Amino acid sequence: MSDIIINLDTALHECPQRGSEGNKKHQRFVRRRRFLERRGFLKQKQLPPESALLKRDASRRGTGVDRERGKKRKKADGQGGLDGAGRDAGFGCGPKKLPKENAARSGSKSSGSRPSPQSEAPAVPSRTGSSSAKPNGTKNNGSAGGLSKAHLWSEYDSGLTAALGSPSKMVAIDCEMVGTGPGGRNSGLARCSIVGYYGDVMYDKYIRPAEPITNYRTRWSGIRRHHMTNAAPFKAAQKEIMKILSGKIVIGHAIHNDFKALKYFHPKSATRDTSKIPLLNRKAGFPENESASLKRLTKQLLHRDIQVGQNGHSSVEDARATMELYKVVEADWEQHLASCPGQD
Repeated sequence: MSDIIINLDTALHECPQRGSEGNKKHQRFVRRRRFLERRGFLKQKQLPPESALLKRDASRRGTGVDRERGKKRKKADGQGGLDGAGRDAGFGCGPKKLPKENAARSGSKSSGSRPSPQSEAPAVPSRTGSSSAKPNGTKNNGSAGGLSKAHLWSEYDSGLTAALGSPSKMVAIDCEMVGTGPGGRNSGLARCSIVGYYGDVMYDKYIRPAEPITNYRTRWSGIRRHHMTNAAPFKAAQKEIMKILSGKIVIGHAIHNDFKALKYFHPKSATRDTSKIPLLNRKAGFPENESASLKRLTKQLLHRDIQVGQNGHSSVEDARATMELYKVVEADWEQHLASCPGQD
């Protein structure tokens, strides 16, 4: 039998250790990050924790690592072809200064005193809407001009701001409905008209309801079958109307019926319903708690007849009459609403 000889190498081979500083790519990344830290270009959340910085500085004091790395940085900067004088000469390679840092340094130079460490610290960008401490100790709600969110919202919701109260921000609306559903008991939008403060027509279209029409109500609405041939679909018309009404003071007579047909909700404080203004009834000689019709109010206060004939109502005519009725009591009614914001 032949002998079998097995050679075993029991020596331990040392694994090559990775350099403490990593590869060259990592070293360049570290140098670049430290440069950005010194110049204040990193955001606060990107900076390492303060405790880690303190430990790192304490460990370097006795080893001289900072001096050696400082020499390497200077050498790396010198390879770029531009020294400090070249950067200052306007080549665009110098480090950028933040506006707050420049203001702090210029202020310290003018006063002749050395800038404090706080003035040279990088500015932390504040996020919109985040709460920050004020000098008096109160918190800022993130609203413009130091106003609270509640105040800004109440100012918008009141409908009495200068922009919202201008004539260009006031519109009057009137809608004509047809019957849908079994027996035509449901109301569907078939025409909508919007006029401006001076009676100019801003919108006037026939609209095809989403449900099939079972009663045209021509005697009151003036809508006939041929009006639906080229009528706009309800969804498309709704978007157009909502775009016009957004941010406006909307005036109407029994306007809740119009909003219901539009499937739309307008802020109550930016809505003026001429059927619910006691001052109009008082001027017309009607009881204040009575919901007088648009036709009666127009006849009594404007001395004009509307909604006559067999062709039904005209939504443009009714919207213009509503705007003129509102103008009769506009100053007194707006003053009343400003003094009693809780009342409609």
